[in-house]
Amino acid sequence: MTGWLDDLDRMLAAGNPAVLVTVAGVRGSAPREVGAKMLVTQRDAIGTIGGGQLEYRCVRIAFELIGGNTEPALRRFPLGPSMGQCCGGIVDVLFEPYAGGPPDWLRELLALHGRRQPAVLVTGTRPGSGKFVVTERGVTRSGGALPDAATAKARELLAAGSGAERGGDFLYETVAPTGFNIAIFGAGHVGSAVVGALAGLDCSVRWVDSRRNVFPQTTSAIQTIETADPALEVAAMPPSSFYLVMTHSHGLDFDICQQILRRGDAAYCGLIGSKTKRRRFEKRFRAVGVPASAIDKLVCPIGVAGIRGKKPAEIAIGVVAQLLQVYERRARSAVPTSTAIVTPIRT
Repeated sequence: MTGWLDDLDRMLAAGNPAVLVTVAGVRGSAPREVGAKMLVTQRDAIGTIGGGQLEYRCVRIAFELIGGNTEPALRRFPLGPSMGQCCGGIVDVLFEPYAGGPPDWLRELLALHGRRQPAVLVTGTRPGSGKFVVTERGVTRSGGALPDAATAKARELLAAGSGAERGGDFLYETVAPTGFNIAIFGAGHVGSAVVGALAGLDCSVRWVDSRRNVFPQTTSAIQTIETADPALEVAAMPPSSFYLVMTHSHGLDFDICQQILRRGDAAYCGLIGSKTKRRRFEKRFRAVGVPASAIDKLVCPIGVAGIRGKKPAEIAIGVVAQLLQVYERRARSAVPTSTAIVTPIRT
């Protein structure tokens, strides 16, 4: 997830010192993966690196670093009896104190992310080793110099398009636009519950409705769209998007689903309703010439099997679980095809 970029930028822009806490290495069993982050300020801790005693101790250490030395510090935590955690693994945690305005590397990452351009953030774990933003066009550095071997490792991650790992004295983290793009049509009780259930996941959500002033206040990660013709918004989605259709009108549901099925590149097209609604829609799709192969891809009813509750929150849990199943299955079967070229370091 990349929400930490906005959180850190907001804190530093407001003049609030903060410590960025990152899981930099894992051996054996641990509560979170490499790259998991938490932002600690004088008043709050945003995010999580797994909870329990590990997180408790890291929050205390980070709090002591606020306003002091700005050099990074790497600490190792064995998760055994002495920590009161039974995971049994070993976790390396990187503490990076920040004060003053947002650093250049953060501004660059935010600009790249806004343009949906991938990058690899390379962080030195030793004092004075600096931070580096590696893109297809080159390397921007903030202190120190990036060795050739580290540049090559960043190239590998950039070509893969995802991942975070530690190698030697550097932590490598891919910062890329999410491939989990979701369009939700309908801002009723179920649509609102689904959006709430998606909060905190690494996804991009476009929430569409034809009614005025129907959307509740949302985070910046949710793009709300009021439009007289929601079906036209299907064309605005990138390939392999996920669609959930749950408007207040069966006629509108039909128009939106028809656009999705005719487009032919949806990773998931879900329509709220019963098996009876599906049969009626199938008949209407055939009547207007939608191919049978496209109709077969319609998911209706929606949600994972075994959850029969009809409350909006219950439906939302089943639907989001189904979206995650499809997304992760597709991610496991994906084969990276991009190639990154890193040019010589520029100052």
